[in-house]
Amino acid sequence: MGYIIGIDLGTSTTEAAVFQNGKPVLIPDHSGDVIVPSVVGLDDEGRIIVGKQADERYLLYPDRTVKEVKRLMGSGQKVSMGQEQYTPADISAELLSSVKHYAENFLGGEVDRAVITVPAYFTNQQRNETIEAGKLAGLSVERIINEPTAAALCYGIDHMEEESHILVYDFGGGTFDVTLLELFEGVLEVKASSGDNCLGGKDFDEKLVQYFLDLSRKNYGIDLKDDIYAMVKLKDAAVKCKIALSSRESYEVLIPMLSQKNGVPVSLHTTVSVSDFNERIRGLVEKTREAVELVLKDGHVSKDKIDLVLLTGGSTRIPYIKQYVAELFGKEPAESIDPDLSVALGAGIQAGILDGIISHETGIMITDVAPYALGVKTVIEDDDVFNGDYMDILIPRNITIPVTRKKRYYTYSMFQTKCEIEVYQGEKKKATDNAFLGKFMLSGIPPKMPGEEAVDIEFAYDVNGILKVHARVVSTGEAASIVIETAGAGETVDLETWKEASNARSYRSTIRKTEKLLARELDGEDRMFLEECLRELKLGLIHGEDPERLGTLELELIDLAEEIKWLQ
Repeated sequence: MGYIIGIDLGTSTTEAAVFQNGKPVLIPDHSGDVIVPSVVGLDDEGRIIVGKQADERYLLYPDRTVKEVKRLMGSGQKVSMGQEQYTPADISAELLSSVKHYAENFLGGEVDRAVITVPAYFTNQQRNETIEAGKLAGLSVERIINEPTAAALCYGIDHMEEESHILVYDFGGGTFDVTLLELFEGVLEVKASSGDNCLGGKDFDEKLVQYFLDLSRKNYGIDLKDDIYAMVKLKDAAVKCKIALSSRESYEVLIPMLSQKNGVPVSLHTTVSVSDFNERIRGLVEKTREAVELVLKDGHVSKDKIDLVLLTGGSTRIPYIKQYVAELFGKEPAESIDPDLSVALGAGIQAGILDGIISHETGIMITDVAPYALGVKTVIEDDDVFNGDYMDILIPRNITIPVTRKKRYYTYSMFQTKCEIEVYQGEKKKATDNAFLGKFMLSGIPPKMPGEEAVDIEFAYDVNGILKVHARVVSTGEAASIVIETAGAGETVDLETWKEASNARSYRSTIRKTEKLLARELDGEDRMFLEECLRELKLGLIHGEDPERLGTLELELIDLAEEIKWLQ
C-alpha cells in the first residue's frame, strides 16, 4: 500500500503534508515551495500547467488560465481554458494530480490515498465533487475533513493535556468558517460549525477592484469591467495592495498602461491607506458575526467560556480582522498555529490517524458534527402553505456524529399502497428549497384509510458522512432503504453490472419486460415509481442480496408493471 497524505485544497493556494517521525511534515513542490498557487493553465503548446508556472502566465493569458475554481464546486458551472470547457472537478483534479506527483517525488514512493480538507459549510454536492476530483487525480479519498477541524487538530496534537473550549475562526481566500471545539483528555470534540461559502479574501479584492473601476470611470469616462486584460491587471493590483496593507500604512497603486480610449492610454494611479481599506471591507467582516453567534448558541457555550481563539486562513493576516476578533471575544486571538499552513498540517495528522501511525489510545482523536440538517419531505396537517412539500428534520445540524434517529409517519391517501421517500439536506421549511440528496420507494403498504398504516423511517449518519435511510411498514415488516454518500468516498454503481450476478438469469425476463415498458410513453409518476423499483432489483443483484429479498423485489416490480399496464 502506498502513502497517505493530507491536502489543503484552497481557493487561492494548495498545501500538502504527511505524518512522519511523530509529526506532520509539509511537502514541497518541485521548486521547493510548500505553498502552491491553486492555478491551472495552458502553456504555448496547449499542455496543462499547474501552480506557480500557471500563475505567472495569468496576466498575459487570462483566457488560458483558471483561478479560484473552488468557489464553483457544486455550482454546475463550467470554466473555459483555451478552446475547451472544464468542470470545477476537472480543474481541481489537475491541482490534486500535481500534488500527487510532487509528493511521490518527495516521499520516494506511490501516493494513492489522501485526506482532503473542505470548508465546514460545504454542501453534500461540493464535498462529493471534491471526492470526484480526487478520484480523477488517482487518489482514494479516505476522509473529507473540515478545515477548521484540521486547524484545531494541528493545535491539539501538541496540547493534548489541556482542557479547553476552542473557537477556530477560519477566513480563507474564498470561504469563511467558524467552528467550536472542546479539547479534553486527548479528544478533540467538534461542538458546532457554521460559515459562508461565498465570503473570503477574494471579496476584499473585489472591493478594491470596484474602487479602481470607479476611478477609471471618473477620470476617463471608461468602463473597464468587460475588458478582460484590464480586469486581470486590476485584480492583480488589488491582491498586491491587500497584502501590502497588512504591514504598512498605505500602498501606491500604479498601472501605467491599463487600457486605452480612442487610442489614448488609460492609466491608474492612486494611493490606498489602511483606513480606506478597512472601511471598504468592514461590512464583509461584520457578516462573520452571525455565524460566530450561531455556533456559540448551537454549542451552548458563551463567549466568556471560550479559552482560546485560533485564526486560520490567509485573510486572518489582515490586522483589521485580528482586531475585530479581539473585540468580538474580549481577548487577543492566539498565534499558536500558522494561518497558512495549519489546515494542511492538520490534514497530515488525520492521515497519520487513518494510517495507524497515531493510535487512538496514545494519540489525539476527533469527533465531528453534521454540518447541515437532514430530513424527509412530508405532508403536514392543514398544509396550505407547502402543499405536501414540508421539510421534516430527523437529524438536526451540529449534532455529534455518528448518530441514529427514527421517526414514525402515517399514510396520507385513501388506500395508499406505496410511498416515495425523498431525502433533503438543509433547514428551510419547504423541502424542495433544500438540497435534494436522494429518494427511494417503499411498497407493500396494506390499503387502508388515511392514517391507519404507519411507516418508521430511520436515519443513520456516520463519521464518513454516509447517510443510511431505512423505511419499514410497521404492520407487515416490508422495508426499503437507500445509502447516500453525503461526504464519503462512495463509488458510483453501474447498474448494468447486474448481468454479471450469478443468479441474473432468473430475473432477466422480468427486467427486460420492465425495460420495454419504460421505453413506452409513461406519465411522470408511473415512470418514476417503475424506474425506482427496477433500480432496487438491479442493486439487489449487484450486492448479492438473499433470494427471499430478491424475490420480494421482483414481485413488487411485476405488480407495479401490471398495475401501470392495467391503468393504461
